[in-house]
Amino acid sequence: MTLWFVFALMTAAAIFAVLWPLGRRIRPQGGGNEATVYKDQLIEIDRDLAAGLMGASEAQAARVEISRRLLAAADDNLRDRPFASNIGLRRAVAVIALIGLPIMAIALYLPLGSPRLGDFPLAQRTPKPDATQPLENLVAQVEAHLEKNPADGRGWSVLAPVLARLGRYDDAARAYRNAITYGGDNAARRADLGEALTGAAGGVITAEAKAEFERAIALNADEVKASYFLGLAAEQDGRTAEASSIWRAMLAKAPGDAPWRPLVQAALARVDGSAVPALSDDAVAAAKDMNEADRGAMISRMVDRLATRLKQNGDDVEGWLRLVRAYMVMGDRDKARGALADARQAVANDAERLRQLNEGLKQLGLDG
Repeated sequence: MTLWFVFALMTAAAIFAVLWPLGRRIRPQGGGNEATVYKDQLIEIDRDLAAGLMGASEAQAARVEISRRLLAAADDNLRDRPFASNIGLRRAVAVIALIGLPIMAIALYLPLGSPRLGDFPLAQRTPKPDATQPLENLVAQVEAHLEKNPADGRGWSVLAPVLARLGRYDDAARAYRNAITYGGDNAARRADLGEALTGAAGGVITAEAKAEFERAIALNADEVKASYFLGLAAEQDGRTAEASSIWRAMLAKAPGDAPWRPLVQAALARVDGSAVPALSDDAVAAAKDMNEADRGAMISRMVDRLATRLKQNGDDVEGWLRLVRAYMVMGDRDKARGALADARQAVANDAERLRQLNEGLKQLGLDG
């Protein structure tokens, strides 16, 4: 309220400062008195000429000069009169300009502005990303911020997992490295970096990724993600007994409600040979009474048909997940990796399907 009063007082002062000179009555400039003086001088020149006090040429020159001044004084007097006579009109124009304009401004501000909007603390005035924008736009804004502030460790920590969910694993790995450099080293960040490197390699745990998981375990022996992926690395290298040992140790120490228990149990069942391809229920029922060779041949044919169908319709995320898992259970890891790469390529332009695929692959123990 005090602020509004100050603004009103300042406005009134500004209006008064402009109205005061415009409203003053202009006094005559004395043009009539000046003309009288010049006329008296002409009479005096005639008197001096008659008395012999000046010559005829001097008298003529003086008359010309005084006559010029007399005409100029008469012109000035004529110009001042209409200006002084329009004082009422000038006042009306000034009042309209200085009072009408504020009224017009208020009339426009009330419907278009926000007169009741409170003040914002300085900390809240920094621009924030619009949550209604597409995720890619928000990521671009954060990346632009980090280009100007590369030492913002917290910003890198926020950006890295988003890049991983978008399938930009190389960029995610770089973001995790910057988060470690500028935000501090810990087991979780090392494990996340290893996971991003695994994703960049198409689900294969490379030597670089394995080294990051081992660093995470060195920092925290109970780091779940690093332990799981070290077991997966052992499985990919054909050391299924070591993978089984790692995952059994994880389950032995895990609480009963650990959210990752189903994932590790599925991986353990996979290396123990107790899993079957996740095909349809009809397929399982049809294979129940077959011998092992016939069952394997039937499953192989169904997997081939599924692969053929997915080449024609690559939008079936669930189908891709079933195909990858089937290849893994059948022990054909090259085909599993090929199917994984084909799946990512098929849904690369659909962010939601790509997210679903990555989540499903993570459940299968490949990557997310």
